[in-house]
Amino acid sequence: MALQVTLAHARDLADLEEAWRGLEAQAAPPFFRSWTWVGCLAGERFRDPVLVRAERGGRLVGLALFNRSGRPWHRRLCLSESGEPQLDAPFIEHNGPLLAPGEGAETMAAMLRCALRMRGIAALRLSGVEGAVIEAARAAGAVVPRRQDRSAPLVRLDALRLAGGDYLGALSANTRSQLRRSNRRYAAEGEVTLDRADTVPGALAWLDALVDLHGAAWRARGQPGAFADPFMLRFHRALVARGVPRGEVDLLRASAGGRPIGYLYNFRLGGHVCAYQSGFDYAVPDPHAKPGLTCHHLAIERALRLGDHCYDFLGGDDRYKRSLATDASTLVWAEAARSRSVLAVAARLRQAVLWTAAP
Repeated sequence: MALQVTLAHARDLADLEEAWRGLEAQAAPPFFRSWTWVGCLAGERFRDPVLVRAERGGRLVGLALFNRSGRPWHRRLCLSESGEPQLDAPFIEHNGPLLAPGEGAETMAAMLRCALRMRGIAALRLSGVEGAVIEAARAAGAVVPRRQDRSAPLVRLDALRLAGGDYLGALSANTRSQLRRSNRRYAAEGEVTLDRADTVPGALAWLDALVDLHGAAWRARGQPGAFADPFMLRFHRALVARGVPRGEVDLLRASAGGRPIGYLYNFRLGGHVCAYQSGFDYAVPDPHAKPGLTCHHLAIERALRLGDHCYDFLGGDDRYKRSLATDASTLVWAEAARSRSVLAVAARLRQAVLWTAAP
């Protein structure tokens, strides 16, 4: 059946939730494409929202929410973002159009082509997308003059189960040694446990504790940390209130002998666990105590028990992520420009200069 793609200003975001949730229930997308994330403070974040909708035979098969931003000569549609740094401080990853099962590259390309053809639009801002989204943008006729790739280390839990379920055995000897020493150090204080906050008030209290530990660690390095901006904290408090009752947001606390050693703020949807933020107690004066390694180890073992298929550390090639991961994916931050836009013409000229200057 023929695909029909339409674009319109999204006048009432509240009315969009029902359609989005319905498609989401079929698609089982990453958390960042769920309405829990996209719809969080949406009226504030999407000040000039544009919705691209794909239907096949009258059935909804694709949705993409953009926000229009920028100056007239370089106006952009930002996929699932506002285009304003402060409002986009809640970092999005695994971004992309929401597609029904069975819909793939051609549907995505048609949706991005429709967005690019909007009057007055020079480019699409595609943040934290997978490579398939960039290829779809190119198939839609876009030029990609700006692109940054980031490794996203992860643990493929399904593969571990097939290999016998021994997570520690999949790690390097050095990481295994560090983890075992750290775990023994904390076990000397008493039973080591990992708990989830099951109520919104409890989760918000643990989020506050996480923010305090996170901020203290970053201030000690001369930096403010992820939650220094008031909007960032307000967004995540709203997200916790939305996601905890749905089982999509986990506030986890690791303790030793009843003493908290760290908190994890994870997202969990369709078996895909995303380790989003953390706060650890570094007060123990022992070089063998590694609260971050121990907390994530406990969370990964929990995900294995619950049947999740992936524990994703998200973008960033940090050493602890590489140490604990068994694999990695790639996420891309890019602009996809119309072929005749100022941005695309400038990129072609720059490439031509580099080409002629090459020996």
